[in-house]
Amino acid sequence: MPGSGTTAAGLRAGVPTLSLWSLSDQKIWANQVQRLKVGLARHFPSATQDSLVTDLRQILSPEYAIRARAIAARMTKPAESVATTANLLEKFAA
Repeated sequence: MPGSGTTAAGLRAGVPTLSLWSLSDQKIWANQVQRLKVGLARHFPSATQDSLVTDLRQILSPEYAIRARAIAARMTKPAESVATTANLLEKFAA
């Protein structure tokens, strides 16, 4: 299910994603995946075998893979995020 951490991991991996959401916060992240054109979003209860096959065929097309790799290349690495956060906290505490 597409929470913030799972979505970030998928984006960093640079692979297209099929986000099957069931909770309202998951819908937010699933919609962002679709907005970025790195995957598709579908409400889990509405998924059928046919819809899943169709969605997977679509996201396995080259344009989704190219876009997913491009987004991954632009993302901040986790270690950099941690270092930046630590620096900001130290500045705030000083």
